[in-house]
Amino acid sequence: MRIRRILAAAIATAALAGLGLTGAATATATTATATTATPAALTPGECEQGGGTVDRSTTSAAGLPTCKGGKYNGQDVD
Repeated sequence: MRIRRILAAAIATAALAGLGLTGAATATATTATATTATPAALTPGECEQGGGTVDRSTTSAAGLPTCKGGKYNGQDVD
């Protein structure tokens, strides 16, 4: 009887530890993806906050103005 309780406690501990590690790995992967993803088209404010200016004289293949300079250089501005 004592062996069953010890075995059950060991299995429960291992299962909970496994869930904790899996959750931590998922949270880390999600955070890394969220910080490196770039939007498809910026707002004019995002372009300016990134240190650039909206260049309406040149357009991208989608016909949108582009962000010139700064962090988002060359990206579409919607």
